[in-house]
Amino acid sequence: MGFNEELTDRVNKINNIIIDNLPAVQGKQKLLLEAINYSVQVGGKRVRPILMLETYKLCNGQNEREVYPYMAALEYIHTYSLVHDDLPAMDNDDYRRGSLTTHKKFGEDFGILAGDGLLNYAYEVMMDAILHSKDMEKNVKTGSIIAQKAGIYGMVGGQSVDVLLTDKPVGQNDLEFIFNCKTGALIEAAFMAGGVLAGANDDTVKQLEKAGNLVGVAFQIKDDILDITSTKEQFGKPVFSDERNKKTTYVTLYGMEKANEDVIKMSKKAEDIVKNIGDNIFLVELINKLINRIN
Repeated sequence: MGFNEELTDRVNKINNIIIDNLPAVQGKQKLLLEAINYSVQVGGKRVRPILMLETYKLCNGQNEREVYPYMAALEYIHTYSLVHDDLPAMDNDDYRRGSLTTHKKFGEDFGILAGDGLLNYAYEVMMDAILHSKDMEKNVKTGSIIAQKAGIYGMVGGQSVDVLLTDKPVGQNDLEFIFNCKTGALIEAAFMAGGVLAGANDDTVKQLEKAGNLVGVAFQIKDDILDITSTKEQFGKPVFSDERNKKTTYVTLYGMEKANEDVIKMSKKAEDIVKNIGDNIFLVELINKLINRIN
């Protein structure tokens, strides 16, 4: 089986895990639950849960089912961030993953509530996993990592600076902070959580955090490139949205040539870290795939 076939199998498996953990659409809050489930089920690359699972395997984890709730929770957190990112007060996008954004389908009010609900539900899923775990310490540590990387010192913090500096000059340090936090933090969480749940030592988890940062920043730079070079059909959302929103990107700050070069350099460094930790050919190929994607 080739890499693409393996990737499809893994994404299908992860989709089942994510969907199985979603709340039932019932009760007086049914419309909210419909909006939540729609946001998740419209699809996606499932990059973060795949990375978590493959890192768990890299670190010789013995029971991958213990990773499943955290994989689902991380994807719910990522999806909530996209739902809110698409809102009129943020990027004001009409399409995500080739489908109507949540606020366009359910209204702005339910777009906000769906994002709120997804974030809180992610913590409910993790808390349930912790309460039923055989190793409380490593599960608490995993939940703590994900919470911190998603919060004010991670993704939300990065997003706040991104919003604050819209229509304003953005320098190298500001853009680096935004990339490290807004995109890098959740991918760091995926790498670290996989390692912690597999029983990796603190030194290894620190190396995984670095690999995650490199992959996350490279992934964001690639997004900036695709916003210019891709089409709406390939990208799954409107292109030139950064230009429309007057956002400084890696490409506008450094140019297309350096952007492409840095994506390759960062990905190579991440691959080297992974290879030094263990043997997971699929994970290395996945990192390479992320920098060569067209959508």
